[in-house]
Amino acid sequence: MRKYESPLRRAQAEETRQRILDAVARLFETTPEQALSFDAIAAEAGVQRRTVFRHFENKEALLKAFWTWTNREVAPRTWPETEADLVGMPPVTFAGFDRREGLIRAALLSRSGREMRLGAAAEREAAFRGSLAEVTGGLDPARARQAIAVIQLLYSASAWLSFKDYWQFSGREAGEASAWAIGVLLDALRRESAGDDRATTPTPASKDDRR
Repeated sequence: MRKYESPLRRAQAEETRQRILDAVARLFETTPEQALSFDAIAAEAGVQRRTVFRHFENKEALLKAFWTWTNREVAPRTWPETEADLVGMPPVTFAGFDRREGLIRAALLSRSGREMRLGAAAEREAAFRGSLAEVTGGLDPARARQAIAVIQLLYSASAWLSFKDYWQFSGREAGEASAWAIGVLLDALRRESAGDDRATTPTPASKDDRR
């Protein structure tokens, strides 16, 4: 017999799940140096430990769900799908980082935050590779990888934090600066891909070459 699940039960389950994610956010913000534990999360959320496991079978599942929730808190969509996204989205995304500054800082600087970010590394890389496929398609693979990595760095919370702490930029100002730099790089990559020698950046000399 199929178990009936009422709309009320579903709503209660979703509310409990949200309480757990809110608790994770508070722990990130208030105790960023402490490793996340299901006991601490349960205490912060006001639920039993087994309730946390009922919604998230392990820490990996919890961090994945929390990463998705964090991105939604920042902006409707944070990872690019097209070249246009790479220059259009940073101001919006970085302004969203400002709204959840404590959480984003903790995600960047804490051990659990690093674990969460690395867990999304493959998905993040795929998004940037896909959005840059056309402009990097004619490049040497090593150069293409270089370009994708640099652009991903410019469009990242790490760039937002650097602009904010060292230059006192607002999130929108930081996003506009990143978008401008990405646009310059995209133009250079198009010329390089088309074989324009003026766009080719020299490879740094080795220590032996500089002697």
